[in-house]
Amino acid sequence: MQEVPRKACPAGAVAGDGRALLSRIKGPRDLDRLSSEQLEQLAGEIRTFLVDEVSKTGGHLGPNLGVVELTIALHRVFDSPKDKVLFDTGHQSYVHKLLTGRQDFSKLKAKGGLSGYPSRAESEHDVIENSHASTVLGWAEGIAKANEVRGCDDRVAAVIGDGALTGGMAWEALNNIAAAKDRPLVIVVNDNERSYAPTIGGLANHLATLRTTDGYERFLARGKDLLERTPVVGKPLYETLHGAKKGLKDFIAPQGMFEDLGLKYVGPIDGHDIEALESALTRAKRFGGPVIVHCLTEKGRGYQPALQDEADRFHAVGKIHPDTGLPISSGGKDWTSVFGDEMVELGKERKDIVAITAAMLQPVGLDKFAKAFPDRVFDVGIAEQHGAVSAAGMATGGLHPVFAVYATFLNRAFDQVLMDVALHKCGVTFVLDRAGITGTDGASHNGMWDMSILQVVPGLRIAAPRDADQVRAQLREAVEVDDAPTVVRYSKGAVGPAVEAVGRIGGMDVLREPAEGVTRPDVLLVSVGALAPMCLEIADLLDKQGISTTVVDPRWVKPVDAALPGLAAKHRVVVTVEDNVRSGGVGSAVAQALRDAGVDVPLRDFGIPEQFLDHASRKEVMAEIGLTAPDIARQVTGLVSKIDGLPQPALRSTGDTSAESTADASEGACAKGAAEPAEATRD
Repeated sequence: MQEVPRKACPAGAVAGDGRALLSRIKGPRDLDRLSSEQLEQLAGEIRTFLVDEVSKTGGHLGPNLGVVELTIALHRVFDSPKDKVLFDTGHQSYVHKLLTGRQDFSKLKAKGGLSGYPSRAESEHDVIENSHASTVLGWAEGIAKANEVRGCDDRVAAVIGDGALTGGMAWEALNNIAAAKDRPLVIVVNDNERSYAPTIGGLANHLATLRTTDGYERFLARGKDLLERTPVVGKPLYETLHGAKKGLKDFIAPQGMFEDLGLKYVGPIDGHDIEALESALTRAKRFGGPVIVHCLTEKGRGYQPALQDEADRFHAVGKIHPDTGLPISSGGKDWTSVFGDEMVELGKERKDIVAITAAMLQPVGLDKFAKAFPDRVFDVGIAEQHGAVSAAGMATGGLHPVFAVYATFLNRAFDQVLMDVALHKCGVTFVLDRAGITGTDGASHNGMWDMSILQVVPGLRIAAPRDADQVRAQLREAVEVDDAPTVVRYSKGAVGPAVEAVGRIGGMDVLREPAEGVTRPDVLLVSVGALAPMCLEIADLLDKQGISTTVVDPRWVKPVDAALPGLAAKHRVVVTVEDNVRSGGVGSAVAQALRDAGVDVPLRDFGIPEQFLDHASRKEVMAEIGLTAPDIARQVTGLVSKIDGLPQPALRSTGDTSAESTADASEGACAKGAAEPAEATRD
């Protein structure tokens, strides 16, 4: 059986400055005027552009290099924005941006520049802004239903990666899509054998089988040519053969899995052959029902440094040298690697500790654990719900699972954390990477909801380490709990210097005490996690105003430490500062604990407002929402002045971005060559 042939990448695909054709593309219909040769040239120019521009800013390079021809073909066949071209996850949308008139990548992912994902604010051609995987088929099915109800002939094309097809939501959508056999919808499977890393699981094996078989359509076409030239018996034999196509297809290429669902299957198609792609997509568009077009693409195509990167084919990069792919600069030790190293040490000490990842082995720092203990790490694919339930099962079976996942992705498994892990009192540790404001990857990647949504889970405990030492210590404390879920959450980027405690009250670390002789300090400042350096700066600023402050780090923010209400009663004001949405967060929990204890002390909670945050650096976002030391110190000063009956100082608006702060002490590099961290997503 032969593999689908691939055309060689056009010469000079990632070299030189030629953008003669690309500069003329202001919208998708400009593609209609180009010849086959010009389309090949355009593909080369786009790859040159991507390497040149993304190397300056960082971003998702490998996935976009792999979908150049596919995106060109989609926009040649479908009439966007009338027809809806949808991208699952959206990190492979850079080519789509270029073909829809957005060719200024100078501030990609930076404040005021292009988003790293589709954005409705940028273009009418963008539909889905959510960069969580496996959702596009649900979107497509809903839009197709709307078209049907409205009686319009608009078409829908949904691009989903083979990795995203491992997500349960994708199969829920497929089940509904297949139920309407006359509702037009084109599903493009972008099959590059990878999500972030190589795709795993039963579906991946099935697609691999399809990749290595000679497709039925090609076989039947050759058979037809031969039989129609055979006198008398040729045509009847062909018709018999065609009539038995279901069984024959299962024998030649087992795409029957899709057709058993009632979905027409076309492929596999060479995802770098524009002519073949256009032909397949045109046939699929004309078909009066749901069609799957299976395209084989090569992640990182045309850029040798990406192709040589076996780990992730330059999925997400920081600033790099375009000729070599080597990083321009690198940051210090990051939170993720601290966790990863400690997991290896725990693995050596305890044979019952196992690790779980949802298609993010390297981004969440479990690659070293996997190398040391290959039989004790489980990649469940893009299936956080299954990962959580499987963890409950493993805990019931006598293991202690550590499920490492981006904080924003744990949202997807809330019901399983609540009903499967917590209800059954299973000892499972969830490690939440990229908690709080992540910045440049925009609204759906900020890990700003975890401490709110998890507050309602009975028995669950949340640790928020302030530095590397506390990551190690609190991870060890978490895995000692065998009768309830535990959570350890930390920020994105470089971890700052250790913040030493000067004392301990209950389970809380005291980071700063008021001056000697102060009988009742003004402010109890409750610092959460990585914001400890900023909270110490706030205390310094308050001290200059004559306001005495105690700074404590609860370490475990759920449940509220039993000693906190008593400590609060010894202060005039309580202030909480957290890198989480204010609604229902740590501040709310502390306020409730004070009320329950009958402690009547004014409390101000500072955190992230209940809104989606635009992409910008972490420092810029924090300044915009007023989560900086000067902002908070001014407001606390005003609160104390009000209590004293003194005139309140003028308070700067929390939207003022001029404040300078050390609040970004935890900001740094965690991805390949990143001074500003590159985000890893999955397709």
